[in-house]
Amino acid sequence: MRGNFGKRGKKEASGKRIGKSRVRKVAASDKPARTPKPAYKKDTSRSSVSKPLNIPKKKDISETIRLNRYIANAGVCSRREADTYITAGMVTVNGEIVAELGAKVKPSDDVRFDGRRLNPEKKVYLLLNKPKDYVTTTDDPHANKIVMDLVKDACPERIYPVGRLDRNTTGVLLFTNDGDLSKRLTHPSHKMKKIYQVSLDRHVSKSHMEEITEGIELEDGLIAADAVSFINNEDKSEIGIEIHSGKNRIVRRIFEHFGYKVKKLDRVYFAGLTKKNLPRGKWRFLTEKEVRYLKMS
Repeated sequence: MRGNFGKRGKKEASGKRIGKSRVRKVAASDKPARTPKPAYKKDTSRSSVSKPLNIPKKKDISETIRLNRYIANAGVCSRREADTYITAGMVTVNGEIVAELGAKVKPSDDVRFDGRRLNPEKKVYLLLNKPKDYVTTTDDPHANKIVMDLVKDACPERIYPVGRLDRNTTGVLLFTNDGDLSKRLTHPSHKMKKIYQVSLDRHVSKSHMEEITEGIELEDGLIAADAVSFINNEDKSEIGIEIHSGKNRIVRRIFEHFGYKVKKLDRVYFAGLTKKNLPRGKWRFLTEKEVRYLKMS
């Protein structure tokens, strides 16, 4: 066998120049390779070492943000619209006009649009269907349950409730980090529409319903509902009331003025927002359409 194999090797070498060494290499390729294993381990060790070394570079890059995105995150407009304002010279960075598209800024920079300083934090708008027994506050060491517990994992931004609902009142509650919008929605001059469904301990008389719409005198002044009606004609203890006042516990105090006891109070509408398809205790982010509507209100 050895002599025949050698002759075949010589014959092939004369034609295709494939010698014994070449044959041995081909034969070796059919066997499990030993050298790739340590090479593979070596490559893996290199990659595991190199990744931590690249982390600082990624952090350095993330410290800057495109100017149009900075403006959009501040809630001024979309990125495309921001480009128009930038080229028009309406944006300054640290006191200087920046008209270059693609310019980048740092979160610590003083960025102003039309003279007003912007906050780069992304604006968040969230709607909660508040359950009973939760206090509307960002922090209260004396309360067992606060509304922030229900939305704490919703987003990394720090949001807060717009307005207040007392502990026993349920329903629509808005959260945001948009301070300008929050002030506008809660300021009495804007008269934001709110609708409540009230469950009372007994039927409400027609005369009391009329007085509520005409106006009654409470300890903190005159108050009148924009509208009031029965939820249905059969149960006259279920009342729907529309009011724009933001006074503390105002709906409860209106009915307590006539000696009624409020068993349940649910806010079903606030500034165009409803709790439709939102279960009690659950939350959702507002749609772009809803946000636009709030800002136009």
